[in-house]
Amino acid sequence: MQLIGIEEHVLTPEVLQAWHDLGLEAQDPSVAFHGGPIAGRLMDLADQRLALMDETGMDMQVLSLTTPMLHDLGAESVDLARRTNDLLAQAIARHPARFQGFATLPVSRPEEAALELERCVKELGFTGTMLCGRVEEHNLDAPFLAPIFQSAARLKAPILLHPRMPAPAVRQAYYSGFHAELDAAFAAFGLGWHYDAGIQFLRLVLSGTFDRLPDLQVILGHWGEVVLFYAERLAAMDRFSRLKRPIADYLRDNLYVTASGMFMPHYLERALAIVGPERLLFSTDFPYQYRPGGDARQFLDTCGLEGADKEAFAHGNWLRLNAALVS
Repeated sequence: MQLIGIEEHVLTPEVLQAWHDLGLEAQDPSVAFHGGPIAGRLMDLADQRLALMDETGMDMQVLSLTTPMLHDLGAESVDLARRTNDLLAQAIARHPARFQGFATLPVSRPEEAALELERCVKELGFTGTMLCGRVEEHNLDAPFLAPIFQSAARLKAPILLHPRMPAPAVRQAYYSGFHAELDAAFAAFGLGWHYDAGIQFLRLVLSGTFDRLPDLQVILGHWGEVVLFYAERLAAMDRFSRLKRPIADYLRDNLYVTASGMFMPHYLERALAIVGPERLLFSTDFPYQYRPGGDARQFLDTCGLEGADKEAFAHGNWLRLNAALVS
C-alpha cells in the first residue's frame, strides 16, 4: 500500500544564512535546532533522504521548507521564495515518484505570495503550501494576508499550518524561568508550538475566513495541534461567534489532520471521531521525528484502520486533494 507523508521538511543553505543574517536566533530559539545531523538530513534531497524513506517505509514525501520559513523576512523573501521553490522543483523532477512539493511563500508580501503560489501550482506542479503561524507580529487572520488565502481557495490548494515559536512576550509570560535550553524546548516542541498553531487555525475560523472562502482547506499536524481534544469546549463559542455555521462544521469541512510522526493509535481515534476517515493524512515530520525500525510502515499496519479507511489514511485522501487542484 502506497504511503505518502505530507509533512516532511527541507532546509536550504541560503535560507539558513538568511535567518542568521537577520539575527533570527535572538527572536526564535528554534533556529538553533537546525544543526548537526538534523541539518544534514534537512538539506539532503537525494540519496540519504531516499534511503531513510525506504528504511521507514515511505514511498513519497511532500517537501516543505521548515519553520520559521520566510515569515520574518521582508522584501528579500520574494526572490528567495522563488529560488527555494525552483530548487525543490528540480529535486522533484529528479525523483518524481518519490517527491512532491509545498510552495514556500514570501508571506510578508501577500500579493507577491499569492502570485508565487499560483506559479508553484500551475507551473511547477506543487500540491499546496505551508505557513507557520504569525507573519512578523501579525496573526494569520490579519486582513492584509487575505490574498494568500484567496489564492489558495481559488486554486483549491491546501495549506499546511505548521507550528512556530510563540511571540516573545508569550514565551516570557508562560514558558520562561527555568534555563535557556528548557525554556526553548517548552516553548517549542514541548507545548508552545502546538498551542500556537492551533490558535492560528481557530483565529481563521473565528474571523470568518472559512465563511468567506468555503473551499479553503487547512491541514493541522500533530493530530490537530490540541484543537481536536477541546472540540466540545470550542463548540460553546457558537453562542457568540456570529459565524454562519457551528464550529464543529468547520472542523469537518475545512480541516484535514495529520500524524506528524506521533504514532499513537488513541490520538488517531480522537481525530477519526471529530473529522472522519476522509480527512486523515499520513506524515512522519521528517527528519525531526525519524526513528529507525520501519516506524512509519509499522504504525500504518497497527493503527487500527482497515480496508478503505486505511488506504485513505495512507494515500487516498491526499491523492483526492491533489486531484482537486486547479491546474
